[in-house]
Amino acid sequence: MRRTPPRRPTIKDIARRAGVSESAVSFALNGRPGVSDATRERVRRVAEQLGWQPSTAARALSGEGAATVGLVLARPARTLGVESFFLQLVSGIQEALAARRFGLLFQVVEDLGAECAVYRRWWAERRVDGLLVVDPRAEDPRPGLLDELGLPAVVVGAPDGPPGPPYAAISTLWADDTAAMTSIIDHLHTLGHRRITHIAGLPELAHTRRRMACLRAEAARRELPDVRSVTTDYSDAQGAEATRRALTGPRPPTAIVYDNDVMAVAGLAVAAERGLSVPADVSVVAWDDSALCRNTHPALTSLTRDTPAFGRRAAEHLLSLLNGAPPHRIQDATPTLLPRASTAPPPRGEDPAGSGAPHGET
Repeated sequence: MRRTPPRRPTIKDIARRAGVSESAVSFALNGRPGVSDATRERVRRVAEQLGWQPSTAARALSGEGAATVGLVLARPARTLGVESFFLQLVSGIQEALAARRFGLLFQVVEDLGAECAVYRRWWAERRVDGLLVVDPRAEDPRPGLLDELGLPAVVVGAPDGPPGPPYAAISTLWADDTAAMTSIIDHLHTLGHRRITHIAGLPELAHTRRRMACLRAEAARRELPDVRSVTTDYSDAQGAEATRRALTGPRPPTAIVYDNDVMAVAGLAVAAERGLSVPADVSVVAWDDSALCRNTHPALTSLTRDTPAFGRRAAEHLLSLLNGAPPHRIQDATPTLLPRASTAPPPRGEDPAGSGAPHGET
């Protein structure tokens, strides 16, 4: 049964609890003269106890809503400046919102706890009418929190494991990471690769876990022992370091799959630094297509999709929720592998059956 969202505290609530008039509360909270220091302190203490926050939008004060949706990203800030996927996603989101004269409030935080704190503050301040939630995790607390607060949301990406409980105003928009990873392994296996390393992203994200699980399953199905995943923070620095470790191991991979374009380009540089040719010595695949993938030499084989359109659809589904539409679980198109010059058969003399340590992750 749908819970009634908690009521936001008001100036009237503060006045009642503090035993003063509403005008005295207004004077105290706005730093205006007309109340004693003791009253000002009491009012501020009560406001903090009640969780009151000032409304920052005139539309919210009039009860019309904020005409704004929020997006919080709990990822290392240093990785975002060159993260083409999110730039394209946000451009599509903004395009859909602008058509309806809605704004986008965006914030980067250090972890999931901070992200939940931002949601509570935005709710208390009436800053947003709804939220776009990215990077689902295992046992993700965010949908339950947003349902408790009564904030409509679209979760971009499928949860890890079975779908969570239905919520009154939370939709999910997702693409099939497992099918996408399978298409990459099919391509590399057909070319003859048996030693494959996956330079993955953040290990706590649901889509990272699905990609790694798919890689394990495909390696087991094809009896490929030299297939493994290595997790990173998505940055070029960690992507480069993971590539160096892979290429200096006792049985280096003949193909490397990167979870974004930035790490793939960094991997190209590391291969060149070691005197290796791509794709003659090692093949390279990027998860997300971008201008970087198309304009490097050689151009990178990558998964391609219309990411701005993906963002537009996410925003449009959220706007529908704000208009009273029921929530839905929507599967978007699976990204398509686009072979380019960075993949080719492995070097001659490589053992097609493979051997060595069992497949796994590090």
